Amino acid sequence: MDIELVNAAINGDRRSLARTLSGIENGLVKLEQIRQIVTHSSKSHQENVWTSLAITGAPGVGKSCLIDKLLKIWAGAGLKIALLAIDPSSPRTGGALLGDRVRITSVDDESVKHNIYIRSIATRKSSGNVPLIVADMIEFLHLANWDRVVIETVGSGQSEVRCAAIADRIVVVEGPARGDGVQAEKAGLLELADAVIVNKSDLIGADKHAEELRESYHLGEGEAPPVMLTSALEETGVFDAAEVLLSLPGSGRSERARWRERLLAHYERKILESPKLDDVLSSLAAGSISIDDAISLLGGE
Repeated sequence: MDIELVNAAINGDRRSLARTLSGIENGLVKLEQIRQIVTHSSKSHQENVWTSLAITGAPGVGKSCLIDKLLKIWAGAGLKIALLAIDPSSPRTGGALLGDRVRITSVDDESVKHNIYIRSIATRKSSGNVPLIVADMIEFLHLANWDRVVIETVGSGQSEVRCAAIADRIVVVEGPARGDGVQAEKAGLLELADAVIVNKSDLIGADKHAEELRESYHLGEGEAPPVMLTSALEETGVFDAAEVLLSLPGSGRSERARWRERLLAHYERKILESPKLDDVLSSLAAGSISIDDAISLLGGE
């Protein structure tokens, strides 16, 4: 590992930061090694204040546009914000578009761009929509004195629950006319949400959907998370949402479920990072071993 490269990244050099994150993502740089290098304390954070925030939701609800506005507000307040935008990899070719940065315009604003860092990440082998190595990348960004890290997840189904394994807080973005609030609650991810934002509030159905979600939450156990209305396009409600999210406490509604996802994530990571994985997959495809044999060989038990 290049110690000078890591130190340069920690001291604010963007190119070194990108190269170090690539090293972490590709398994060439281990977080344990970085912890040994970092001799100073990273920026202190208040108790119960998140350092990582997963923002997720179905395609088409305006996640990227909303995140762009939030980044600009937070960066304008003096916070250093890093965005990790997850992009799905093709199961056949392994390639990914990595195009989320196209929608983020705040990095072109001279007044705030020095406080914003954006990186796209392909899901690669991860079975969920958030590659587990992101957890190490978040910790490194914190060590490199980035105040908050936002993770924009893929938003393509129930596997989004996996973002609970790496984020301190989860925000679900909904759109108008997304259906019955009780049905939405069944999706799983809403059960873990620390806050819900119904975006595109300028469209018909947004108010009704927000009210259905509030009613649905009040039928459940524990304190209901805030349900907010925004229009990223018209920039209404975004400043209020940014203020609420910045000091968002954990909902406490699903701590057991969160730790379940973290446990599953750790188990999955152990399997995916095994050097025997490709050989085991080939043996499974050839029918020479069973699933139980594969788990044993990969150190899953």
